[in-house]
Amino acid sequence: MDERRPDTMERITTPELADAFIEKQIEALRAQIGDKKVLLALSGGVDSSVVAALLIKAVGKQLVCVHVNHGLLRKGEPEQVIEVFRGQMDANLVYVDATDRFLDLLDGVSDPEEKRHIIGEEFINVFADEARKLEGVDFLAQGTIWPDILESEKGIKAHHNAGGLPEDIAERFELVEPVKILFKDEVRIVGQQLGLPDNMVNRQPFPGPGLGVRCPGAITRERLEAVRESDAILREEFANAGLEGKVWQYFTVVPDFKSTGIKNGERSFDWPVIIRAVNTRDAMSATIEKIPYELLDRLTDRITHEVDGVNRVLYDLTPKPTGTIEYE
Repeated sequence: MDERRPDTMERITTPELADAFIEKQIEALRAQIGDKKVLLALSGGVDSSVVAALLIKAVGKQLVCVHVNHGLLRKGEPEQVIEVFRGQMDANLVYVDATDRFLDLLDGVSDPEEKRHIIGEEFINVFADEARKLEGVDFLAQGTIWPDILESEKGIKAHHNAGGLPEDIAERFELVEPVKILFKDEVRIVGQQLGLPDNMVNRQPFPGPGLGVRCPGAITRERLEAVRESDAILREEFANAGLEGKVWQYFTVVPDFKSTGIKNGERSFDWPVIIRAVNTRDAMSATIEKIPYELLDRLTDRITHEVDGVNRVLYDLTPKPTGTIEYE
């Protein structure tokens, strides 16, 4: 498959080229949308955030952003989306806290594929519910990028195609995909020029099912909170150690088993936290980051003392292959 883009645009490698792209896209978006409204599912990830920022510059309040919190996001992420887009960019943002809706459906479900299916299907249902409440929306914006199109042509994954929305919703919309000819590194440069925060533009890869795939087995609210809190500690300590941006992906996992330990001078029967930190170029294979022992020691101390229900910390030394990057 030819990976060259079907245009003559110079690859975006500098802020100046990103500015030129932004100016061109704002003009194209205004011509396409006119005085109509456009809807966007804003996850807080790089691609949807850049699309949102572009559209805000182009059509302002004509954009309606819907941010669905499915209860599986990392600590502080919903708050950041609200602060950046509603607080700083004055976006027309609809925030939906659907935590209970998702976690009730996931209760007792341990099969990884079934969990993914439930999360994906319910996200579409929640977004469709919000879309049905809106009048006069003619466009649906998506964060499709060039690798998405290539992979759909190669049969690796389905193209977004209106986000899998029900037919009665999808047929209402014309697609808007302003970054569909960009590679991920170009999207990041454009995001920086649009004024998005660095930790949003350079966010680590994060799976659609969120922390659901880092809570192997049937998800419980307590174990999910242990994943969220331990992940926040890991990200904080990696940033303090100067590893933020130098390690491709790092996160914690809390598996569904317990072991004996001692906490506060008493016997405990709690979960372990597994730390995963990998480097990769294409996610097809991955090597393990050699974390300094002093950092591992500090992480262990903080996680076991600050996270409820945890009494052990493990470091996963398995490369890909044989392990996958994520656990489910």
